[in-house]
Amino acid sequence: MKENKPTILMTYELPGDWQGETLKAYNVILKEDQDKGITSNLLEHLPDAAGIFCLLDDPIPAGILHSAPNLKVVSNMAVGVDNIDLAACTELGIPVGHTPGVLTDGTADLAVALLLSVCRRLPEASEDARQGKWSSWNPTGWLGTDLKNATVGIVGLGKIGYAVAQRLSGFQPRIIFNSKNPKPEAAHALNARQVSLEELLRCSDYVCIHTALNAETQGLIDKKAFQLMKESAILINAARGPVVVTDDLVTALESRQILAAGLDVTDPEPLPPDHPLFKLDNCLITPHIGSATHHTRRSMAKIALQNLTAGLADLPLPHCANPAVYQRSRIKDF
Repeated sequence: MKENKPTILMTYELPGDWQGETLKAYNVILKEDQDKGITSNLLEHLPDAAGIFCLLDDPIPAGILHSAPNLKVVSNMAVGVDNIDLAACTELGIPVGHTPGVLTDGTADLAVALLLSVCRRLPEASEDARQGKWSSWNPTGWLGTDLKNATVGIVGLGKIGYAVAQRLSGFQPRIIFNSKNPKPEAAHALNARQVSLEELLRCSDYVCIHTALNAETQGLIDKKAFQLMKESAILINAARGPVVVTDDLVTALESRQILAAGLDVTDPEPLPPDHPLFKLDNCLITPHIGSATHHTRRSMAKIALQNLTAGLADLPLPHCANPAVYQRSRIKDF
């Protein structure tokens, strides 16, 4: 007799030692192509799917959700869930899992690494050394900018923004931040000042983006924002690509309206190899590696699997991005 196991659709196969024995109790269908989202062979299994395990760049729109009448849970291996139609999930009674907190330190470290690399022109200096352009010690060669006594503006003082401010404090800059809600305790703890976005853009030598992506923040850093910034300003984005209007950023960098940028996220993502940003010597781009440490990625996978198995068992998710779903879903009381 054929064993009746719940069907799970996975857009990415986790390493065996990350998943352990967790998935052996399920009928796991792995995606066979490299496209984003529920594509190819996964589509034919949608009607039977009880769970979806996806990544941050896998779109899960309402159409997919409505094609999966037996779906109990969507587990996103990411802290953000802007790739998922959260409202549709809530309406359909489907909890969405995410992985908050665990990637704070890794992403904050990467943001600081980007800032330091750009302000001290490390990629350019390293490449010149490789190409034999380092012939002698040059008093005016590869001059960068200082952090001490500079003004760092942090857009979005959530966990990651706060962690970045903590790390940068040792360099003794002035720290200002913009946040949707008043945060006097954070301001006191960081010896920072909360300001309007306009003031932050005007005053900052370094503008660090750490806000979530939503309707209010999409396109937040646009042509008008760049016009407010100093010509000597450096932009760092380790949040989400669409917070910055890419074409406006290209123009600002090409015209030297701002000095430079360091990006761990882009829009689109990934950028095509022939994109103008890759041709600029004042733009450093990394391939969305903020959480790319052994410990962080393994921890994210563990939490995502815990969310998945809880949802399949009709239990509350340890980390649910749409808790309102429990007011209307059929899951057991908890």
